Amino acid sequence: MKNILLPTDFSENAENAINYALEFFKNELCTFYILNVQKTSNYMMDDLMAAPANTSLHQSVIHNSKEKLNLLIEKLQQEIKHENYTFLGITDYDVFTDAIKQAVKSKDINLIVMGTNGATGTREVVFGSNTLNVIRKIDCPVLVIPQGYTFEGLKTILYTIDYNDHFNKENIEPLVDTLIKSKASLRILKIKEDDTVTVADFDDKKHLKDFFKDINHTFHSITNVPTPLAIDSFVQIMNVDMNAMFIHRETFLDRFFHGSETSKISYGTRVPLLIMHN
Repeated sequence: MKNILLPTDFSENAENAINYALEFFKNELCTFYILNVQKTSNYMMDDLMAAPANTSLHQSVIHNSKEKLNLLIEKLQQEIKHENYTFLGITDYDVFTDAIKQAVKSKDINLIVMGTNGATGTREVVFGSNTLNVIRKIDCPVLVIPQGYTFEGLKTILYTIDYNDHFNKENIEPLVDTLIKSKASLRILKIKEDDTVTVADFDDKKHLKDFFKDINHTFHSITNVPTPLAIDSFVQIMNVDMNAMFIHRETFLDRFFHGSETSKISYGTRVPLLIMHN
């Protein structure tokens, strides 16, 4: 059984990510933990003053959130009767990433699925601060769903390797599980600074061939192109349905989302992005 964390602020973007997750995990036994995090700054003093005298500040702040979560869960249970899904709501009153971290640990979460909160719909806008902070700070795989993206099956999955990285099978299970479940083809993209081929490159290719021997896969490389532009171009040309990558160094994260200083490109992913951590 898989334990999936679905953060929500009850926005259309969050609802879209939840819907994607429900389609993505069809025919699997899953428990979905739907998490809403509240802060006192979201409430006006009048809201707190209207609460009963014997109600604590904490109870006042989360009461509305719990009601919304219960309604959302009831709606999902009615719509998804045919699947082996369990829905559980979590309301927390904390810093967003701290709440995520606690849920991941206490609920033994396998994957976080969330939308690109904070975007305005244009592809030049970087992911919202909550999504970026989860990617940066939480040691758990994250599946980021672009605004308005709907699940239509997975035929081609991209595995992107940055030019300073080398293949390591540790923590790659989310990608392997997705490939096996969907029976998708794999495109392995190495982003390089130049055309030099090193011994490490040869070793990487050999290890990748051996590791993915039972999966239809092909190798590709792009040289001397800013990381976000290289990925975005490849996704469009190869009709990719999901992009998977490891993030474990701040330098790669900066290149991925912002590109070089000269390009000034910000990455608004066109397809779901599976983030894994070394």
